[in-house]
Amino acid sequence: MAEAKTKPTAASVDDYLAAEASPEQLADCKALMALLKKVTKQAPKMWGPSIVGYGSYAYRYESGRTGESCLTGFAVRGKELVVYLVAEGAEQQALLAKLGKHKMGKACLYFKRFADLDAAVLEALVLASVEEIKRRHPSVGAA
Repeated sequence: MAEAKTKPTAASVDDYLAAEASPEQLADCKALMALLKKVTKQAPKMWGPSIVGYGSYAYRYESGRTGESCLTGFAVRGKELVVYLVAEGAEQQALLAKLGKHKMGKACLYFKRFADLDAAVLEALVLASVEEIKRRHPSVGAA
């Protein structure tokens, strides 16, 4: 079975952001970092080469495969930023409708500028996501 590539590393968050983020994105990343730290009460840590993650949890698929992931996090993806979160329920969908200019993938919230989003709505989305992950995976810890 292949080993997961995305796991906590000792790499520097600041070095990653300096290398990947434009000056405008860097300011947005700092705002995101403050929000994610507030919600998770965890310090940022690099997960793999390109995800700034907060906290951790262990998961187990029905197939028996296990792994570890960050509770939430973000990454710089070209001209967009992506926040990793679970937004599946009706309440989450209602929040997404109020969030502002974004695109949502399965567990990826893409946006170009933090100013395009309602920060309070984003905070509520992240909080609900973290709570849902903790509900699904009671082995939540701090990476």
